[in-house]
Amino acid sequence: MELNKLISFIEQTGRFTTKGVAEIGFGASLMWKSIYWIFMGKKREQTVRSSSVFAQMMEMGVCAVPIITVMNATIGIMMALQGIYSLKMFGAESQVVIGVAFSVVREFAPLITAILVAGRSGSALAAKLGTMTINQEIDALNVMGINPVRYLVAPSFIALLIMLPILTFWADVVGLLAAGLYICVELGFTMNVYVDQVFEVLSVDDLMHGLGKSVLFAVLIVLIGVVNGASVTGGAEGVGRMTTRSVVHGISAIVIADMIFVFMLTR
Repeated sequence: MELNKLISFIEQTGRFTTKGVAEIGFGASLMWKSIYWIFMGKKREQTVRSSSVFAQMMEMGVCAVPIITVMNATIGIMMALQGIYSLKMFGAESQVVIGVAFSVVREFAPLITAILVAGRSGSALAAKLGTMTINQEIDALNVMGINPVRYLVAPSFIALLIMLPILTFWADVVGLLAAGLYICVELGFTMNVYVDQVFEVLSVDDLMHGLGKSVLFAVLIVLIGVVNGASVTGGAEGVGRMTTRSVVHGISAIVIADMIFVFMLTR
């Protein structure tokens, strides 16, 4: 009996491993094909349409500004609250600006923004491609001689690579501003003093650290959304299942990639 359970466990582990490796390979293939069509589409007379790119930029970027503004402002204020509360025990609450500035720009702004975009745009991309897969619209594109990667994936890839760093920069500004307003009221600072301290603490490298992570997160969000959308089976229920899976995998990949990124750059 124990031997049968062990064999079953090994079989399941093997299936999951094989499936995971296949999905990673599929994602890498999609990324390569997207890059190929971005740069070689004109020679093949199938350019990536700028209208599609701008439509995706509007959907993934501009339409996400309100929720990103609210969430990052809230995070900034929460960090200021916790920072002042913690530093009061040491009588060093005036140093809260250092912790808030580093945390917002290097960590929380890119992370929170990427998670919101993964939940919003990554899931929408998975649902769209999943529905097209179920309705055999992907097969129809192939029959018409239209490459699905060039037509569907590459515009989203370009759009998010452009918009996620911009959204992250906006999140930096909003988070620091919201935290600054609370700190100024709580500690009696003026906004000029707060801004001067922020610029003294932060450097261009700190800003690029967060923006660099946002580029990596953009790639992960698009690839995970597309891979899950293209793997849909079982009708509407399958679309819902893969959409949920896309959000879970996207957020998990972002958090893990963030940990690895920080570990490598802070050694």
